[in-house]
Order: sequence, then structure tokens, then C-alpha cells
Amino acid sequence: MEAPGFWDDPDRSNKQMKELKNMKDTVGEYQKLATQYDDILTLIQMGYEENDESLIPEIQGELDEFKKEFDELRIGTLLSEEYDKNNAILKLNAGAGGTESCDWCSMLYRMYTRWAERKGFAVEVLDFLDGDEAGIKSVTFQVNGINAYGYLKSEKGVHRLVRISPFNAQGKRQTSFVSLDVMPDIEEDLDVEIDEKDLRIDTYRSSGAGGQHINKTSSAIRITHIPTGTVVQCQNERSQFQNKDKAMQMLKAKLYLLKQEANVEKLSDIRGEVKDIGWGNQIRSYVLQPYTMVKDHRTDVESGNVDAVLDGSLDTFINGYLKWLSVKK
Repeated sequence: MEAPGFWDDPDRSNKQMKELKNMKDTVGEYQKLATQYDDILTLIQMGYEENDESLIPEIQGELDEFKKEFDELRIGTLLSEEYDKNNAILKLNAGAGGTESCDWCSMLYRMYTRWAERKGFAVEVLDFLDGDEAGIKSVTFQVNGINAYGYLKSEKGVHRLVRISPFNAQGKRQTSFVSLDVMPDIEEDLDVEIDEKDLRIDTYRSSGAGGQHINKTSSAIRITHIPTGTVVQCQNERSQFQNKDKAMQMLKAKLYLLKQEANVEKLSDIRGEVKDIGWGNQIRSYVLQPYTMVKDHRTDVESGNVDAVLDGSLDTFINGYLKWLSVKK
């Protein structure tokens, strides 16, 4: 009997083919940049030799494009951690503040889905809980695309909004908080031992945007790992069995990350900067009044164009975090 070959394992071969394609694409991007660089030098030389100032706008345009593509390629080289290339699973939780925080949660959900659309990534809702009056109490969704986790790991933490509340008749300024947890979607079967006695499994009715059987069956699953307090939920699959499988996959991934950390003292270390959803713990502030500013408190990257950021223009902050992280290491 012949030993199983490389191509006998479809999952492995598909993964290897994706990695080969990524390498090929990276080489192609480098070669394109090298050609652009030579073209810019040629234009500059022509301008000097012919004393032609009319070439300056063209050279500047080519140079701006070169810098943009070079920066994107450089950022790609920073995504070298074990699970950076994986899909990402995000969970948004509204903090204290009722309707105001739920509305902020829905704004952040829109921001990340718009960012994903710009990247050509697909978004799949796994669990969804509406706010009592408006907005979203919590939502878990998966972003599918190459390097999705590598990019979005920068977003772990508490996000703070300051604005004139549309839900306050007196027009007072309001501060709201929402926490975001981000984890990689680890598809392979992880070597994580889980004692059934350590699990509390609850079923509930699917609801909201992610529900397949809204108010019909109790197919949604919530699993709590009692020793660590880790909670995962899924309601988007077609059956309770499939929801449980997906939730167990998410739980294993979280516990695996916990196990891999050599000097972990508490679970919050694994979950990045996600701490209490309130004052003093925010990683980023979004201020709409009395001035407009988005500022990341870890990297000091900021932008005055709040509308663009809330519409998905996050690359400046994501890239700034990856550069900051590479220096910090």
C-alpha cells in the first residue's frame, strides 16, 4: 500500500496552493515596483536633459503612486505571525449606556463591513443581538480574505465615541463605549483537550440579521468554558448541530491561543486590549463634538476626517499599528 501523497490531502494541497499563489503575487508586485522605479528615474533624467518642467506633474503622480504601492507591499511583509493570513472573527459588544452604546455598536459594525468590502473581503454574520430600542447589543461576524486577521488584530480593544446624542432631547454631549474582540478563524483540528464537565451549553432562538430560523427553532448555541470564562456563540448555520460545531471550533481556537502564550497571567492578555468597556481602557477615540478627530491612543495616529473613517477608511490606523507593533517587538 502506497503512503498517502501530497495531493491525497485536499485541504493541505489547497492551503499550499494558496501560499504559492501569495508568493507569486508578492514577487509580481515587487517586479512591478522595480519597473515603476526605473520609469520614474528615466522621466527625471529626461526632465533634466531637456530642461522640461512640464514633466514635473507626471513625475509627481508616478512617485505618489509608487509610494502608495511600496507602503502596501511593506505592510504585507509585516504580516508574518502564525495566523495573520487567516480569516478573522470579530465580536462587538455594546458597553453601558443603553441605546446610545447600541447605536455606536451598529456604527462600528457598518465601519468594519465597509472596510471589508473595499478590500474585496466577504462578511458572514455568526451571531446577532438587536438593541432594545435601536442599534446592536452584540454581533459576531467573520471576515473572509487573505490576511484578514493580520490586518484586523489591530482593532482589538475598546472604542470610544464622543458626540451630541441623537437620543437626547436636550442635545447633550454623550460618551459611549464598545469593545471589539478579534480572533483568527483556525480551520485545522487543534490539539486542545476540553473536558465536557467544564462546558455550559445553552440553546436559544436565532434572531436578528444573522438568524436562519428567526423565532422558529432554538437552533442558536452559546458555549461557556467555565474555567476561563470564555464565551462563544453561533446562530447562523442551518442547524443546531452545525452551530455547535462552529462554536466549538471558535472555542478551541481561543483556548489554543491561551495555551500558546508563554507568560499569560490572565485571559485578557490573550484578548489583546479588551478590558472593561469604559473609561481609561479605550484604544481609540472618535470625537464628533466639539471638534472632529479620530485618534489611536497606542500609536498616536490620528485623522480629522471622521466621516471617512466611519465609512471604512481604516488603513491609516491599521498600517500605523502594524508598524508600531514591529518596532515594539
